[in-house]
Amino acid sequence: MHTSGLHPDSSRLIAHHGMSPHPEGGFFVERFRSSLTVQTSDGRGKRAAITNILFLLDSSINDGISRLHCVLSDEVWHFIDGAPLVLTTLDPSLGQPHEHLLEKVHPTFTVPASYWQAAQTRGPWTLVGCTVGPGFDFADFSMLKDENERSAQLLSAHPHLGRLV
Repeated sequence: MHTSGLHPDSSRLIAHHGMSPHPEGGFFVERFRSSLTVQTSDGRGKRAAITNILFLLDSSINDGISRLHCVLSDEVWHFIDGAPLVLTTLDPSLGQPHEHLLEKVHPTFTVPASYWQAAQTRGPWTLVGCTVGPGFDFADFSMLKDENERSAQLLSAHPHLGRLV
């Protein structure tokens, strides 16, 4: 994988953990997928009970931003190392945005199912863990940039969030 231009710590973490680019931005590797399954109550079918990834944002790529996306399950973000991370969330109606700072003294935040979320490192790089339950499936994932009407709605109400789309 080509990692020139990244912070040396980012390059080492990507190589050490075998991380790949993520569609929302940054790099990731799945660390755990439960062999236990649960039946979702919303018609999605069976999912792994929980999944966990390592996720890395580096400021030299896309300003260290994870673009606005939605996951249909609860997602717990865990700060691990590097610079603090700002996690921006909006309810499913794209109402008022809220910012949450993840750092050593505030290391976790849970994004409720179906909320829109984006993240940005506040320094050269940030490493977090993301645990999803019921477990993550790309069928349950959407990017706001792929939803033209909703993107326009967000940009009209909150133009300052355009960099996150």
